Amino acid sequence: MGFVDKIKGAVSGHEDQIDGAIDQAGDFVDSKTDSKHAAQVDQAQDFLKGQVRQGSGTPEQPQT
Repeated sequence: MGFVDKIKGAVSGHEDQIDGAIDQAGDFVDSKTDSKHAAQVDQAQDFLKGQVRQGSGTPEQPQT
């Protein structure tokens, strides 16, 4: 089992928890930068969430 396969296995079934951690990290960055870079942070969060879903084989959830 390769490195990527190990990561996919670790992510599988935990997508919601990882999404929550990505949101918390983005909120932390926003709080430290007074939301000066909120658009870029949101874009990075969306990208990372997409990568998590793609890597685990779970379809992307629509934005709310």
